[in-house]
Amino acid sequence: NIPANDKWTQKGVTIAGGHGQDSATNQLDRPLGLFVDDDQTVIIADYSNNRIM
Repeated sequence: NIPANDKWTQKGVTIAGGHGQDSATNQLDRPLGLFVDDDQTVIIADYSNNRIM
C-alpha cells in the first residue's frame, strides 16, 4: 500500500505503448492491469492481446 501523501522522484520512461494499438512488442491493445514488484519490474496485463508484458 502506498500512502496518499507519499512522494518520489519522477523519472518517467515509456516502456510499452505509444506506437498505436496492435500486438508488436512495443504496442499494447487495451491494457487493463499494471503491477510493480519489489524489484521495480513493471508487469502489464494486455487484455486484447491475451498476454502479460
